[in-house]
Amino acid sequence: MHHLLRLTLLALLTLTPGFAQGTRDIGRVEVAVEGVTIPVRISGAPAELNTLAHLAFQSHGRYRRVTAGQAYDLKFSAAGGNQVRVEITRGSAGTPVMTQVVPGTTLRHALLRAADLAVEQTNGLGLRGFFTARLAFVGEATGRKEVYISDLFLGEAKRITSDSAPVLTPRWSPDGTRLLYTSYFKSGFPDIFQHDLTTYQRTTFVSYRGTNSGARFSPSGRQVAMVLTGEGTPEIYVSDAQGRNVSRKTRSDAVKASPCWSPDGSQIVFTMEPGPQLYLIGAGGGQPRRLATPGFTYAAEPDWSTVNPNRIACTLRVGRQYQIGVYDLSRGRAEVVSKASFDGIEPSWLGDGRHLVYTARNRTTSVLCILDTETGRSTPISPASFGAAMSGSAWIR
Repeated sequence: MHHLLRLTLLALLTLTPGFAQGTRDIGRVEVAVEGVTIPVRISGAPAELNTLAHLAFQSHGRYRRVTAGQAYDLKFSAAGGNQVRVEITRGSAGTPVMTQVVPGTTLRHALLRAADLAVEQTNGLGLRGFFTARLAFVGEATGRKEVYISDLFLGEAKRITSDSAPVLTPRWSPDGTRLLYTSYFKSGFPDIFQHDLTTYQRTTFVSYRGTNSGARFSPSGRQVAMVLTGEGTPEIYVSDAQGRNVSRKTRSDAVKASPCWSPDGSQIVFTMEPGPQLYLIGAGGGQPRRLATPGFTYAAEPDWSTVNPNRIACTLRVGRQYQIGVYDLSRGRAEVVSKASFDGIEPSWLGDGRHLVYTARNRTTSVLCILDTETGRSTPISPASFGAAMSGSAWIR
């Protein structure tokens, strides 16, 4: 039973023994990308804006920070209240590109909005900005796993649970007002809970006999897919947004985990043994169809891009290691997109369809990172104050 619970609740990965909090020694993964990046010089005032602006563009695989030569100059400055002025010029002549004052809910939020605007004005590929995404994640700042919410760079973080009990896979509602997650706090068994982020009230979403895990809202927010074991083996179920009218969608003896909706809500991708491997099923049920992954005997933790419906991020096993992969539905194949010496697991897409948040772990710690799937550049974003951090889920504003 312990093995079954580990497979079902954590998509076969995150309770693996030996990966505990400890020294933060997972560094950036730098790649040679000069030919496909845009040089930028970045400055900000006051100092905290400068630091945040540099961190943001350091994490973006389309940009290369320089101190000399031909480049875009991106200048950010506080403009009174919770506003930031962004000034963009180009080249040694300082050709003006844009000047705009950007408001935010806080000065930090205004900076991230201004940085997103700078990306949209300069990236040359039609990419959206992603810096204003919100994160839900599991952190161990208290010495125990609790759910937090924060901005993308873990600023203005707020702890929303104080359970001193295992907690797993927080996931956003489409409108960003609610979280679903699995916790053991109430009965010592895994139940699914809903947290209202406007009132910070928690309610039990699903609590059936056995294991209740892996809950994900549909794109419309009107349905939730989840994994329940009350009828025996872990199966995919769908309920309404209140956890009622629960309907079973799969029927087999195989272990299943990690359901995720297609962007149009018509399909669900999930993992199933043996392997595990990725499978698709219609939202109304039916016979699952395997997504072939030649060369990979293990594919898990799918996250379907809302920007590019042909791309499903997942975790692949490469030898004895885990790496982040992307399954391309148009090509019918998966490829590894991370290039790290440590394990990469739990991918979650950001708003440009190119970058994602994932958990990087080695034998001493786990940290949240941003990965550019085009170049393999990986940048840690979780500070040492959180201890181990994992299971990041991005809400795109």
